[in-house]
Amino acid sequence: MSSGAGPEGTARRPSDAPTARRRRFGGVFAGASHWLWLSAVIVVLDQLTKRWILDTLQLFERIEIAPFLDITHLRNEGAAFSLLASASGWQRWFFIGVAAVVSVAIVIWLRRLPARGQLMLASGLALVLGGALGNVIDRILYGSVVDFIYFNYERWYFPAFNVADMAITLGAGLLILDSLLELRRERAAGRGG
Repeated sequence: MSSGAGPEGTARRPSDAPTARRRRFGGVFAGASHWLWLSAVIVVLDQLTKRWILDTLQLFERIEIAPFLDITHLRNEGAAFSLLASASGWQRWFFIGVAAVVSVAIVIWLRRLPARGQLMLASGLALVLGGALGNVIDRILYGSVVDFIYFNYERWYFPAFNVADMAITLGAGLLILDSLLELRRERAAGRGG
């Protein structure tokens, strides 16, 4: 058996390990990208609920669910909490561009994560991705985001939101929690070592 032979006597090439790594990243479900199913579910749920709103309610029309909750057809041309909603229209393309860059970054991040062991981080990223894509679809198709869940009580109100916004908020919460837990683990490891 030669020194370059593998366990069964087959020759090993020095580039086998990098090729395997490249193949793993280049595969359809590389890393934690199998979590993209969650992003797809969010996009579908978001678009189905918005389609129902568009087909059922006129703009500003509402259905009272409870004294503090309405389903109301509203539009948001800005970002969260209507940030930049009154700008002259450039914000539509700006938010589409930002969401596209963030979406590509999240997909790359998911592909680089290990396939197992990063449940909170991977699911948080997938939720943020699904929400971002859901709202981008609205901006492309309608020029604004369709919002419809509206909490209010007397003179108090919370800005209207949608399924995509809920996914982004939950995903961001998971990312923050994952970061805090990772920091705690690192501190514990530093004290133990």
